[in-house]
Amino acid sequence: MKIAEQGYNQAVRVLEHCSRPIGFYASGLPGGYEGLWARDSMITCLGACLIGKKFKPAFKKSLGLLSTHQSDLGQIANAVGDYNLDRKSRITFNTIDSTLWYLIGHYVYSKAYKDKTLLKKYKNNIERAFLWLSYQDPNEDKLLTQLPTMDWQDAFPHKYGRTINTQALYYAVLKMFNKNKLANRIKKVVNGDIEKYLSLYDKKQGFYLAWIWKNHDGDREQEQWFDTLGNVLAVVTGLASLKIAKSVLNYISKEKINRPYPAKAIYPPIKKGDKEWHSYFSKCSAKDPYQYSNAGIWPFIGGFYVAALIKTKQYAKAKKEFELLTKAVLLGKSLEWEFNEWLDGKTGRPKGNPYQAWSAGAYLFASESLKKKKIPFF
Repeated sequence: MKIAEQGYNQAVRVLEHCSRPIGFYASGLPGGYEGLWARDSMITCLGACLIGKKFKPAFKKSLGLLSTHQSDLGQIANAVGDYNLDRKSRITFNTIDSTLWYLIGHYVYSKAYKDKTLLKKYKNNIERAFLWLSYQDPNEDKLLTQLPTMDWQDAFPHKYGRTINTQALYYAVLKMFNKNKLANRIKKVVNGDIEKYLSLYDKKQGFYLAWIWKNHDGDREQEQWFDTLGNVLAVVTGLASLKIAKSVLNYISKEKINRPYPAKAIYPPIKKGDKEWHSYFSKCSAKDPYQYSNAGIWPFIGGFYVAALIKTKQYAKAKKEFELLTKAVLLGKSLEWEFNEWLDGKTGRPKGNPYQAWSAGAYLFASESLKKKKIPFF
């Protein structure tokens, strides 16, 4: 059996472990992430829905659980089921991307299974989610804004205002729900075609800045590090023009952000003493360079990176990177094919929780995209 075929089968096996009565847990073994995270579950479903109807019940239950626990204001919960000591609750909020991934999930479910029953059943939830998003715009410029640590990078790095990760997801959501006028405006703004003071694209560096905020007489609040997920999502969703997409992917190759395996979360890593450093970083798993979200390797980002290469028709390179991704998910701390949460950014040694749902889901998404030489849904 070829290694890619093994990887495919093992990814399905991981998802079988993560599929629970409430939907998809973030990881599949006892002692891991025993709860449902909005972003994790929806990223997982991007791949899970491409292998027939095997995981349709888990996808349906995931969307149902998130709908049930939507806030009165329309925000989708970050997580349901994982007990938070500060809030003394099994339901937590305080994210912006959970609501975006929830909306993406509804669209994907309807397309993958040719089933619009959930779009109809949760029509009110979807409308309230869009309303909540529309209020995350204090500058009235139609770009979403956020406070620090309000997306998947929930402890590190420190970013706020307009982030590329959020704009990419918002663009995708707007296109999926036929809000094309607003989507096209956001694309022009983010890429610097209009209202350049709001642009996230840095022509000099050849990639999107991770975040930007106010401009103070030419001194704009921003940082220069490369956000890999945000940039590759901009490519995958179509937010990036072809020219910008190729520039982003060239930067990843040039700086070896895709080595030893695809792909590091950020580049370069942030060290104590750097101007981007905050005191609370020393208390999180990313306190050391090349660990966790501080330039550690995340296989789920690797899956989106492969998809971005396919989006730009770089099929040979996508195949090569997918082979490396397969080698990454094959590794394990105890056994082969652990599909770990993350790996050491220098050595490639597997770390974090094994049987990570989004690592397996993104792998299947990349696998199917490569087979068909086309990205589904985006």
